[in-house]
Amino acid sequence: MTEMLRAPAEVKYAEELDWLESVDDGPKPFSWRLSPRMVRLFVLGSERADGLDREISPKWFGDRSFVERSIVTLASDRGLLLIGDPGTGKSWLAELLAAAISRNSTLVVQGTAGTTEDHIKYSWNVSMVIAKGQSRASMIPSPIMTAMEKGVIGRFEELTRSTSDVQDALISILSEKYVSIPELEDDNIVFAQPGFSIIATANSRDRGVNDLSSALKRRFNFVRIPVVTNKKSEAEIVRFRTTELLRRHQIDLDVPPNLLDILLQSFADLRAAAASATSDDEKLESALSTAEQIGVLEDAILHSTFFGDRSLKAETLAGSLVGSLARRSPEDLAILNKYWHGVVEPRSKEDGGEWPAFLEGGRQAIATLS
Repeated sequence: MTEMLRAPAEVKYAEELDWLESVDDGPKPFSWRLSPRMVRLFVLGSERADGLDREISPKWFGDRSFVERSIVTLASDRGLLLIGDPGTGKSWLAELLAAAISRNSTLVVQGTAGTTEDHIKYSWNVSMVIAKGQSRASMIPSPIMTAMEKGVIGRFEELTRSTSDVQDALISILSEKYVSIPELEDDNIVFAQPGFSIIATANSRDRGVNDLSSALKRRFNFVRIPVVTNKKSEAEIVRFRTTELLRRHQIDLDVPPNLLDILLQSFADLRAAAASATSDDEKLESALSTAEQIGVLEDAILHSTFFGDRSLKAETLAGSLVGSLARRSPEDLAILNKYWHGVVEPRSKEDGGEWPAFLEGGRQAIATLS
């Protein structure tokens, strides 16, 4: 198999999906490859009570009810909208669900201000149209239309970033379950096959960009994905993603548990400060999500591997944290400097351990960027 920089979930976990499919004797809605129970097992991982002959690794860490409601929605004729703050794992959950249900998570439309109706319906191969005229052969179906024709899951990322015209076009697809092609005289309707549905994601911070109409909201079941605040759960997510990173880069480097604790505590402190802030100027521009926490750790690991002694140190972690979160100058730097003096410095005196080195590394990074 050709190596990929980032394999989709159905490729990455093909062996697990094959095994689950071979032992799955549960009822499957429509053309689903796995039953709802097995879809949940694939996403959340197996437990001893499931009675399986092998362990299925957890891939998404969150409340079981969110996953179960998402699966039930996709088994109905409604679309699924995953909504939440940046970095809460919405896109990853959508990919896992599509992979488990359809064995294809790549039928994706990315919502932007430049997304047009063609991106969710169809366009034309201009050279073929000039040579042979408009026909089904010269038509380029969108990922959503392809999902309709195959009876599988289509995905729409960042729905609220697309314009109202695009959202209106999606209403007819979700309600009528077909797309008409007025340019053709014959074979001019594409009907959705059983099993077709759409998983959309939306950033809760994008309110006011392109708000969803009431008509489109009625076509979706909403599942709100909250920010992970439980330290144990967040630590599991960070460890899981970091292990994948090390494996992908073939890096042999241990992440000391005490440094992971420092990273988790720092983000918790900064989130608390943001929650108590009275204005946006007193908040970091960063959402302080789990995904950004993983990014800080990834940056520190790679820096330690390429430019250090292949061991992760507190100074390097602090420099990565400051470099990743200081996006506005001078506002973010002032907030981080206040945190370093007001929280990290006292903690380094009281707790010791790696905190003094973390304090010094952060100070140097802030001074360099100031």
